[in-house]
Order: sequence, then C-alpha cells, then structure tokens
Amino acid sequence: MQQLSLGYSPCPNDTFIFYGLIHGKISSPDVEFIERLEDVETLNQLALEGQLDLTKISYHAFGHLRKDYVLLHSGGALGRGCGPLVIAKQATTMAQLRGKKIAIPGQLTTANLLLRLYSDGYEDVLILPFDKIIEAIEQGQADAGVIIHESRFTYRQYGLEKVLDLGEWWEQESGYPIPLGGILAKRALGTKLIQQIDTALCESIKYAYAHPQEPQTYIKQHAQELDDDVIRNHIELYVNDFSLDLGDEGIQAVTCLLNRAEERGIIPVSKLPLFAE
Repeated sequence: MQQLSLGYSPCPNDTFIFYGLIHGKISSPDVEFIERLEDVETLNQLALEGQLDLTKISYHAFGHLRKDYVLLHSGGALGRGCGPLVIAKQATTMAQLRGKKIAIPGQLTTANLLLRLYSDGYEDVLILPFDKIIEAIEQGQADAGVIIHESRFTYRQYGLEKVLDLGEWWEQESGYPIPLGGILAKRALGTKLIQQIDTALCESIKYAYAHPQEPQTYIKQHAQELDDDVIRNHIELYVNDFSLDLGDEGIQAVTCLLNRAEERGIIPVSKLPLFAE
C-alpha cells in the first residue's frame, strides 16, 4: 500500500473535514495517509520544502508552489464573512496603522497577502503563530494584528477592537468570496490518483456532516479553544459548499486572488493549470 504524507491544521474545520478520511470511515484509494497536524504557516513552509505529498495550504503560499503542486476541488476554506480581521488594543484606523508594527500569522498566509493587497505601508510585520497574536497585542509587542481561526470569535473577550475585516474588504473590492486555504497534491502523484483523493476528501466531508457528533473527540484533541460554541461556530464558518467543491465561483475567486498577487509582484507568474489534468 502506498504511503502519502498529509498535512493539515489542528483547527476544527480541518479535523472535521479530514476525520472520515483518516479514520477509515469512507472508501478511498489504496493509500495509507500519514497525517501531520501543524499550524498553517508551518504547512506552507513544509510544502515549499517539498516535504508533503498532500497538504492544506494558504492560497498565498500556493502562488509560490504551482510548479510542483496542484489544487484539489474539495477540502478548502473559501467563503463569505470568514476573512481575517485586523484588530488593535484601541479604536483606530488602517491609515493610522500605516508604518506601525503589525503581527501576522505567517509570511505566506492569505491573511498577509490580503494585508499587502489592501495597500502599501504595512510591511513592518511581526510573524507569530496565529494563537499568539492576541497576547502580543496585549503586551504591546505589536500595534495591531491580523487574526484568523478561533481568534475571530474570542478577541472581544480581551477588550480588543476590530479595525478592518479584510475578508469583507476583499468581497467588496473583488465581488468574490475570499479564498483562504486550499488542499494541494504533488503533481508527481499523477492525475488519476489525485482525482481519486479529491473524490475521497469530498466523501469525508459528507461523512462528517452526516455524523456530526462522531468527530468531536478528535476535534477537541487538537483544538485551541474547547468551548463547544466556538468549535461549532468555527466549523460552520469555514466548512461550506465550497469545501465540498470549489465550483465555478470558487475557481474564479482563486484565479482573481492569484492574478492580483501576480500583478503586484507578490507571487511569481505561472501559466500552469490549477488542477490535475
């Protein structure tokens, strides 16, 4: 049996999505998946080093990986009302934050890409794990921060203020939902196997929807926040119809994001197809 390394984050949306695939709840290709759970920026860097056969990835990082990886149609995080938030200790504006130190959850995260696409002047960044950003703002290590994942639901508990919803900005600017992260496969795996895995991943999501209580123990083993409401809200926000299949609108959103990043010189230009063909 072929062994493939599979990277995804410990966040509830990913453990929900991959539960069925990893735990043998669905029929899948004759493959043994060796999972590796890491924060998204670590996954980005591991993919850049070519260490993962399959992995969750930031779309920003995908812009640098198109030579060796293709995108799957299933398993990603793309939607409306789910983008990164810029937050600060006190009420302020993005104009006032220009030139200030901003904590980000990784150089190659889509959160940082959106910040750079928003405007120039936000290059003084402090790179931290996503779950350390709120603490950094509280302690004065950064003037503001870009938060993702569970932090979107908890930042108000720390008395912090929202400055800008980057996802909302993107939706208004582009007209598309925001592509946050997708699932990549090495091109070298071949079209047939990649498409089989893509189908299996879609079935894994359907299984989790059909048996929502079954993955809960696995989800809580890895979640940063154990509150049931936070976990439920997290999954409802990041797992949706686009997770089952990007569809035409999702593909257009991804293409738009990558094109704009190419135009700004943030990622290299690529003419390779996004998907296995």
